[in-house]
Amino acid sequence: MNISVIGSGYVGLVSGACFAELGNHVICVDNDKQKISGLKKGVIPIYEPGLQELIVSNLKNNRLKFTSNIKEAVKNSEVIFIAVGTPTLENGEADLTGIEDVARSIAQHIDGYRLIVEKSTVPVETCSWIKKTIATYIKKKQKFDVVSNPEFLREGSAIHDFNHPDRIVLGLETLRAKQIMTNLYQPLNRPILVTNIKSAELIKHASNAFLATKISFINAISRICDQVGADVREVAAGMGMDNRIGRYFLHAGLGYGGSCFPKDLDAFITIGEKLGYDFQILKAVRNTNQEQKAFVLKKIKDVLWIIQGKTIAVLGLSFKPNTDDLRNAPSIDLINALIQEGAKVRVYDPKAMEKAKKILKNVTFCKDKYQAASGADCLIIATEWNEFKELDFIKMKKKLKRALVIDGRNIYDPKLLTKMGFTYIGVGRGNE
Repeated sequence: MNISVIGSGYVGLVSGACFAELGNHVICVDNDKQKISGLKKGVIPIYEPGLQELIVSNLKNNRLKFTSNIKEAVKNSEVIFIAVGTPTLENGEADLTGIEDVARSIAQHIDGYRLIVEKSTVPVETCSWIKKTIATYIKKKQKFDVVSNPEFLREGSAIHDFNHPDRIVLGLETLRAKQIMTNLYQPLNRPILVTNIKSAELIKHASNAFLATKISFINAISRICDQVGADVREVAAGMGMDNRIGRYFLHAGLGYGGSCFPKDLDAFITIGEKLGYDFQILKAVRNTNQEQKAFVLKKIKDVLWIIQGKTIAVLGLSFKPNTDDLRNAPSIDLINALIQEGAKVRVYDPKAMEKAKKILKNVTFCKDKYQAASGADCLIIATEWNEFKELDFIKMKKKLKRALVIDGRNIYDPKLLTKMGFTYIGVGRGNE
């Protein structure tokens, strides 16, 4: 098929490259000309495992093209995906300005049937507004359909998630749209759920809100574990063996971050308010996530006593491993809080250093994990990168001024580190 993807961020780039890999001809569009110039050379602005190789391969095979010209994309595509950003406004609503701008641009260049697929995470009824906008600004009377096809890509494993989704959700209104979309996704041979458009729009928000709830719930349990001497990892393992609950997203730590959960939670709470419903459970989820950062900071203060003048090493900056995304990363809030307390902070991350230099001030950026730990009074694990799971603790102990580890992601064995002479502080590991 001839496809265009408008918006070349995480979702747009991954979707465009993967659709091209399936044999489609894909045009990716973005209004950032510098980004497009780099993409044409195979240089991508984000770190996502396997994505650069996929883009380079499909560029060479002429199945993938990048442009800033939306007219070119609309004219040469039957299926048009909208994957632009929808950042959160101060009032908690999603900013849909980009969605409306794209819908108007599409309308101005339609010269035959087009299927417009809303891929961005948006509030319910956005597809209705897209449909109204296109109908208002279309120059000639042409047939078109609008479909809601929410994405469920996890940063760090986005290509795998695209190719092996648990489900493909299609919210649509016509048989023609259903045939095109099912044919497009048929090569993946995965379950397809066809719903009405508003149900599809709600599925994404409901899914992310539930997953965020699981994280905040286990973080709340971690607070109880510390008080009574239980181990939250064992509690989570026991809970996860219940098929009604499942083991995923039951990892206590610094809390959730990234672009999706915080933004989608705010948006869903605001959607509820507009409909006259006070989404108290999600407000509690959000508050628990904020409190968890303060809880970990208190642990650090309790063991160090005075933060001011202390040197603290932080390993991990991205909100999760296998990405360089710093949006709403718990590590950033924690580092800023430590600096405010007067600490000297040394940091290292395998992939997010360059982006971190743009937003973190008054910290020392180190070339590796051992340099970061050199002379530090405390070592904090803020992101569970695999390379941090395999630290040489004999070497690390020699580098640190004090053998103290704050395991913000519960990736180490407390008994092993204690046996080696470390003071180990986890989250919900019963060491308060």
